[in-house]
Amino acid sequence: MHSLVLHPDCAPGSIHTIEAEIVSTADGCRATFVARGDIAKIAVPTIAAPGRYDNLWKTTCFEIFWSHDGTSYREFNLSPSTRWACYDFDAFREGMRDAPAEVGITIEVSDTELRLVADIRSGLQLPATVALNGIIEDEDGVNRFWALAFRPGAPEFHASECRAVELAA
Repeated sequence: MHSLVLHPDCAPGSIHTIEAEIVSTADGCRATFVARGDIAKIAVPTIAAPGRYDNLWKTTCFEIFWSHDGTSYREFNLSPSTRWACYDFDAFREGMRDAPAEVGITIEVSDTELRLVADIRSGLQLPATVALNGIIEDEDGVNRFWALAFRPGAPEFHASECRAVELAA
């Protein structure tokens, strides 16, 4: 598991750690995110009909950014509601469009832990650099941003500096 860090401009909140893991599979990948803290004090989206849905990042969700060539990338948004989104980009925030994927999400919630596991079927090339991110909406209504690494400045998950996991061919 990889430890995510809270963006330095974010005040500490109800979550004190997030760990994430990603493994390549024959038809895509499997990702696990585990947020630990006072789960009752964060916004956990209500389970909804699974499927593709935009703007999941506006509240608690987890994200993957997958790049094979260092320029173009695929973004996955994974909500505890079991909704998801998948987009391709040609370059940094350029050429955004829906990308092909099938995503199955399971969640487990306790007083101290939110665990999301996503089984993703999508054409993902290796080798790859991957970002694993978390957005946590706390009880104060403020989103706190977590990533493997950040570049200086405002939180920017699309930045290549966030893609700190290397997956071999």
